[in-house]
Amino acid sequence: MAQKVTIATVARHAQVSRQTVSNVLNAPHIVREETRERVRASIATLGYRANQAARQMRTGRSRLIAVRIEPTRDGINGSVLDRFLHGLTEAAGAAGYRVLLYPAADAAGEIATYDDLLGAYELDGFVLTHTDHGDARADWLAEHGVPFVTFGRPWDDPGRHSWVDVDGAEGTAQATRHLIGAGHRRIAFVGWPAGSGVGDDRRAGWRSTLTAAGLDPTGLDRETPDGIRQGEQVARELLDHADPPTALVCTSDSLAVGALRAVRELGHPAAVTGFDDTPVAQVIGLTSVSQPLAEVAARCMDLLVALLDGARPTPPDPVLLAPTLVLRQTT
Repeated sequence: MAQKVTIATVARHAQVSRQTVSNVLNAPHIVREETRERVRASIATLGYRANQAARQMRTGRSRLIAVRIEPTRDGINGSVLDRFLHGLTEAAGAAGYRVLLYPAADAAGEIATYDDLLGAYELDGFVLTHTDHGDARADWLAEHGVPFVTFGRPWDDPGRHSWVDVDGAEGTAQATRHLIGAGHRRIAFVGWPAGSGVGDDRRAGWRSTLTAAGLDPTGLDRETPDGIRQGEQVARELLDHADPPTALVCTSDSLAVGALRAVRELGHPAAVTGFDDTPVAQVIGLTSVSQPLAEVAARCMDLLVALLDGARPTPPDPVLLAPTLVLRQTT
């Protein structure tokens, strides 16, 4: 029979105290990152499994958090949330938590689901995605005293609650700077309709970068719902102009795939960039902005655990991460 792996076993393997191992399992935010990773590596190597029943009795927690799965769209941008959920599941497991997934078509449906979930399960908290202006979901959870963090900013009040986000404006700024450096001067933007926090943030990065370079964005900004067909239609309109753009910065890979289709069918030598660096972008050689989704997920988990531990009377500081432009054949 294999020898039982205990906290003491993990402590010896990681060369730390048993209390440190316990802290990594129950309050990881108070442990230095280097030590935390060493302990987690020992846990994985040794196959340590905590006694969840005993832990729940001791801490009063279920070690269960919930996150929504989005409706299926065009099969491209949905992969962004898939990668985030994968990372969140791994980060939660390393912290001794499990993830419960639930579907909801919209914010109202999601709020209705909260009541059902909290009545059926002893949930410790929630991770919300796709934040926007006046997010009623955050209001509901705050009013009911349910701990939560968001992947995405509270756009009306950045200090309202704990959040982790990726700097979308910096992402499109990187794409625009690269195109300017390659000699482009008429760089168009294909984005979502004005009013969404994420979409407006990405548009702002394109516009401010053009302006800083002394280039005029007038007449080069287009709005459309997300989708391949919509991206193709808008790109055709732009390229049919008497003085067409030589490059298109798109706010999503779905729009960029459509724009690229128009570019190739019209035989126009325009450069195209997307956002999210989806598997489709990698396959077709599309230059795209990559979000550090594994790090986003890990930081979300760290913030949620900090809230659950009640380490501070106010929400932990928000986290804004930088994206990376991945260059491929389309630029």
